[in-house]
Amino acid sequence: MSKARELAELGAAYNDGALANRNLVINGGMQVWQRATSATTTVNTAYNTVDRFKFYTDSDGSFTSEQSTGHRGDTGHDTALKCVCTGTDTSLGATQAASVSTRLEAQNLQHLRYGTSNAKTLTVSFWVRSSKTGIYSFALTKNDATAYNLVSEYTINSANTWEHKTISIPALTVSSIANDNGVGLSIEFALAYGSTYRTSTLDQWMTDNDFASTNQVNWLDSTSNNWYLTGFQIEVGSEATPFEHRSFGQELALCQRYYHAYSNAGQTDALYFTSPYGLHSSTIDPPNTTLSTQQELPVTMRAQPSVTATLNAGTLNRAGGNNGGSVVTFQVASSSSGTAYTVNTYAADAEL
Repeated sequence: MSKARELAELGAAYNDGALANRNLVINGGMQVWQRATSATTTVNTAYNTVDRFKFYTDSDGSFTSEQSTGHRGDTGHDTALKCVCTGTDTSLGATQAASVSTRLEAQNLQHLRYGTSNAKTLTVSFWVRSSKTGIYSFALTKNDATAYNLVSEYTINSANTWEHKTISIPALTVSSIANDNGVGLSIEFALAYGSTYRTSTLDQWMTDNDFASTNQVNWLDSTSNNWYLTGFQIEVGSEATPFEHRSFGQELALCQRYYHAYSNAGQTDALYFTSPYGLHSSTIDPPNTTLSTQQELPVTMRAQPSVTATLNAGTLNRAGGNNGGSVVTFQVASSSSGTAYTVNTYAADAEL
C-alpha cells in the first residue's frame, strides 16, 4: 500500500468517526478470557470461553473453543480463538447449524445512522485460518424492529495458513437501530448451516432469516477440522484501516460491562459477610443471623446482572445486582457463631 493511500484511508476513517475507538468489536484481538481458556460446545451452548463471543451448535456434531497463542508473527496478535470439530455431522439437517458470533450494544451504534439516507458503510476485516479450505459465510443481523440480515462470503484458499479478509457492508437506510442497551447488531461466522438458513443472495440487506450462503462448507464433517480467528475489526468507512490495538486494561474494562468474574485467590482483603449491624461475621453471637456483603463492580454493567457465587461455608440465600448494575450483593444465613463467611468466587453476567 502506498503512503498516499494509507493516509487517505486514515483520513476517511477520521471523517467517519475517529482514529480512536473506531473498532466496534470488543475483544477482537482475543485478549480477554474471563470464563475459561477452553470449553466444549455441544447443543445451544452460549458464552463459555473468550469474552464477547458466543458459540452455538444445533446439530449432531460438536466442537471445542480454546485459546491459541503464538500467532504474533503472522497476524500481529499473539492470541487467537481456535475451534476444533470434536463430533461430526456429515449430513446436516435443514435447520441444523454451528457458528461463532458476537453482539454489539445498540446505543454504541447510533453514529451508523441506520434508517436514514446518511447511513454509513461498514468495513469488516479479520485474520482467519482453517485446515478445511473452501467458502465460508459471514452474516450481520440488524435486530431492532424489522430484522434485516446480510450474508457475505469469504474463501479460505490454503489449509493451515493465516489469511487476512476484508468485507464491505453496504449502508442500511430503511431500518433504524434503537438507542438502548439491547442488541443492535449480531455478527456471525458460520461453520456449518442447513438449507433452511442459506441463501444465494449476497451482500444485500434482506428480511429473510438467512445466515449463510448456499456455498457454505460443512465444517462439522471431520474431526480433523479446525478454525481460527483473530484481529477482528468492524469500522465505519469503505476501507479497512490497521487494527486498533487497545491495551489489555481497556479491553478488559469493555468486556466487564457484560461479564465480570471474581476470585478471592490472591486478594489481600477477603469479601466478608457482616451482620445487619455491621459486626464482622467472625464475632457473630447469637447465630441464625442473616448476613450480607456487597461489592462495587469495576465498571457499571449493561443491565442488572445475574450472579452466581461460591462460599467458603454456609448456603447462599441470594445473589444479585443493584444500583443499576454497579454493585453486586450477597446474603447468607448464619447457623453457627464464630464463622467468618467469605465469597470465594462470583460471576456477574449481563451479556446481550
